[in-house]
Amino acid sequence: MSQEVVPGGASSPVVQSASREVPYDDGTHWRALLGFIIISMDLVMEENIYRLSPEGVGPSVTRLNSPNDCNVATLAAQIDGMAEAASILQPQARPAVICYACTSGSIVIGEDEVRAEIQRGAPWAKPSTLVTGVINALHRLDAQRIVVATPYLDEINTMEAAFLRERGFDVLNIQGLNVEDCEAMGRITPSFIRDFALSIDHEDADAIFVSCGGIRTLDVLQEIEDAAGKPVVCSNQAMMWDCLRRANINDTIEGYGRLFHMDWGESE
Repeated sequence: MSQEVVPGGASSPVVQSASREVPYDDGTHWRALLGFIIISMDLVMEENIYRLSPEGVGPSVTRLNSPNDCNVATLAAQIDGMAEAASILQPQARPAVICYACTSGSIVIGEDEVRAEIQRGAPWAKPSTLVTGVINALHRLDAQRIVVATPYLDEINTMEAAFLRERGFDVLNIQGLNVEDCEAMGRITPSFIRDFALSIDHEDADAIFVSCGGIRTLDVLQEIEDAAGKPVVCSNQAMMWDCLRRANINDTIEGYGRLFHMDWGESE
């Protein structure tokens, strides 16, 4: 076998691989590939996406460079990196759907603005936002009167209440925890989230909405729904339900509320 000299003076035999016929299939995303744009400090979203991805659905994730502070100004600034983030989400495989995975950012920036930037970066994909999924989920559950629990500052809660009312919902109560630290949001205990959501419920509410993709609501969503006796929507559940339905994936997923037992219906 011939020898070649490698840096440092050592020698190594030249490798010559045998010719082989290599088979290929459609990979992990033989049913659908979905793309998600996540803020950089989020601890929860990525795990939730993979948890709610049925077999054959391949999630592709990228992150926006964002500060740890969660306020109106920092959320508004996230639009600047949106198109570039969308452009690097598996451009050769081309996800069927690309979603900006931030509830409050979707509201502060605006759904149309986010979708336009995603489309600019990835014109082959259906663009969406997390809050679009929430709106579609609430409509699909026929929830008109809602209560809303969030970890946000009240400046964000004020915008969220106005947004939901503009979209036709009767917000009976909205309460936030005034947490500004994005990383800390991911460490709020699920049992506290459960108790917080139930504490703001109203007998006239059709559904409870727990807002924010960065908190661990998914861990206790079924508990909240069982205790309240009404539908519960949380950000990551609604986003995944909506993105899957956009990609024509209608699987029922047990343990995450009645929403995952419903098809897409006439959503946006």
